[in-house]
Amino acid sequence: MRTISFLGAVVVLGWAVSARAAPDPSRVAEREALKKALTSVIETSTLKGARVTVQVRSLDDGTIVFSRDGDELLNPASNVKLFTAAAALATLGPDFRFETDFLTDAELKEGKAKVLYVRGRGDPTITTEKLYGLVADLVHAGLKEVSDGIVLDDTYFDGEKVAPGFDQESGDKAYVEPPSDFFVVESELSTGTKTQRRFTVSSAIDKDKVRQKLEVKGVVPFEKGVWSQWKKVDQPALYFGFTLKQMLQARGVKVKGRIRTGAVPSNAKLLAAGFSDTLDIVLKRLNKNSSNFVAEQLIKTIGAEVKGTPGSHVKGVEAVEDFLARDVGVPRGTYVMKNGSGLNDSNRFSASQTNQLLVHMVNRFPIAPEYLSALAIAAKDGTLKYRFEGSDAVGRLRAKTGTLENVSALSGYVQAVGGERFVFSIMVNDFPGRASGVVQHIDALGAAVAAVGSSQGPSAAVASLMKPATVVASPAELDARLKTYVAMGQKGDRRNASFLRTAWRSERDPAVRAVIADALILSDPKEPAHVRIFLDSALASDDVFGRLRDAAKRAQLDTPVLPSLVELAASGQLEAVTRLFEFVRFSAADELASAYLAEQLAVVAHDAPMELLSALRTCPEADRVAALDALVPGLVRQNQADAPLWETLKSAQGSIDPQLASFARSLEVLLSQRIAEAKSPKPVPTVEAPTPPAPTPFPAVQPGG
Repeated sequence: MRTISFLGAVVVLGWAVSARAAPDPSRVAEREALKKALTSVIETSTLKGARVTVQVRSLDDGTIVFSRDGDELLNPASNVKLFTAAAALATLGPDFRFETDFLTDAELKEGKAKVLYVRGRGDPTITTEKLYGLVADLVHAGLKEVSDGIVLDDTYFDGEKVAPGFDQESGDKAYVEPPSDFFVVESELSTGTKTQRRFTVSSAIDKDKVRQKLEVKGVVPFEKGVWSQWKKVDQPALYFGFTLKQMLQARGVKVKGRIRTGAVPSNAKLLAAGFSDTLDIVLKRLNKNSSNFVAEQLIKTIGAEVKGTPGSHVKGVEAVEDFLARDVGVPRGTYVMKNGSGLNDSNRFSASQTNQLLVHMVNRFPIAPEYLSALAIAAKDGTLKYRFEGSDAVGRLRAKTGTLENVSALSGYVQAVGGERFVFSIMVNDFPGRASGVVQHIDALGAAVAAVGSSQGPSAAVASLMKPATVVASPAELDARLKTYVAMGQKGDRRNASFLRTAWRSERDPAVRAVIADALILSDPKEPAHVRIFLDSALASDDVFGRLRDAAKRAQLDTPVLPSLVELAASGQLEAVTRLFEFVRFSAADELASAYLAEQLAVVAHDAPMELLSALRTCPEADRVAALDALVPGLVRQNQADAPLWETLKSAQGSIDPQLASFARSLEVLLSQRIAEAKSPKPVPTVEAPTPPAPTPFPAVQPGG
């Protein structure tokens, strides 16, 4: 470990910024070429219609090589994790470990303890496997029986389990998995044949406030495999306690009494202790994989260690602000930081402030190696694993991504082909169109920086990543490729994923790219990058879906793309729901497609009602009208008065967001009226009867408003 640290330190020393030396004359032309390439991307792409802050700074001489609104404060999304990681390394140190203590009320007598206490300190890395190892330590320490239950001491943190900004996040995420007596499952699930998946899982604290009740209702087709639905754990301490009890019993330890929370008495005896990996390893999970959970655990831990227990988000952010003002030179009041993860519309930083942090960290020798090694490497790992492939940035660029609705960011380090070293920060907000185009153009900026000093130069790097998609396949060629890729997708073989990614990257025909992306997500649906590729490729247009639909008819195949999109939407993928609306509008004149989509929208309303509501609220007006036109007949056929959509609409009307509450009320009224009209007998119109105007119940709502 020491050798690795030393070697890393030797490498990082070369990143130190020189004392404002004059630019090397031989590099003047290279920098001018870079400026030209970067300006071209911003002025000729979707970035032109967005709010952008960009800055590129040389680490060799300290000069700002390029800047476009570099001081504008924008939402950085997960680029906030760069600040969280830096403050954690500076305040806690790279050798810091999270500790979990197991104590008893007295020395063990014949292996018996009255109470087993567990004092947690926010370890975000405890897994089922690690907990099993800790149970083994307790057994080896002589524990055989617990007579009065397990007490979980969670006083190291305050009682707030949701960080600022997370109140805008309604989805359930998976952080824990093992079965436990903590969960009480009540199932009213039935199976059938030739039916669509239609089930819901609701979650709530039970009446005794001890366990978490899961209610499963609906119907599933038993011949179509297994579905998973994730739910958040509402009481993490008690969940830990129930799981610990189960594992102890599996090792032969008798555990009697209640599972409860409480403080560890001062005279308790330490029985065993568990430690996380060192902080430098934890930071790889934070930044390479962009873990919001790790980020918020770190923020509270920084608060507890620097400001005193209990740790809180407020204390943690204050400690980060102390670090930025004292060490980095970024004063309070010049930015906004509310949480440590960057989730939702809570934070504001500029590209220049981010670069100031990056320069400071690369010059801070004792922790610089750990900071750089935690960043994702272009086309190699983390959130950049499938980005920059085929460009000069591969292996040369280390950065942190950031993605939210209408937000995309990338900030980090590059050593260009010619040897010059740079820090860069790119943040894009409020962009028109799809996120895929913005990501492509951000990558073009990064690739241009990496290409400085290459034989082809930055402009060629930009051109290679911004090739427009064009219709190149004839109908016969499209039919043949459709058959090939549909067959690969039906196999569902993960071993095909690498080939399919390569085929997708090199293909220029947008319809072929869409069917390749469909095969890719069917082959490996759990890879987030494949979901991203699919959503970027599934276009409701004549050139893409229109051609695929016609080719499927000629080949006598089911139309691809739509089933995968429906499955994503029904699983709660918000962007997939929005994309589905686009297909509804595109297929309005197709009677068969419209009937299918009406049925599928009803499924989405049943399985992902909150995401449906969010998508209806923020989508373009034309898509909203088309979606509602299709949703109403689907809900009529569904004919479920207690469908989850209605409960979601009622709940949203009590939201602290007045716009959401108003929208939910209007939507409930509109849907109720239109469903009633659809069920009532239709009067025969007379010739004189005027055509009523199209209803416009909703005012225009800005995305995220």
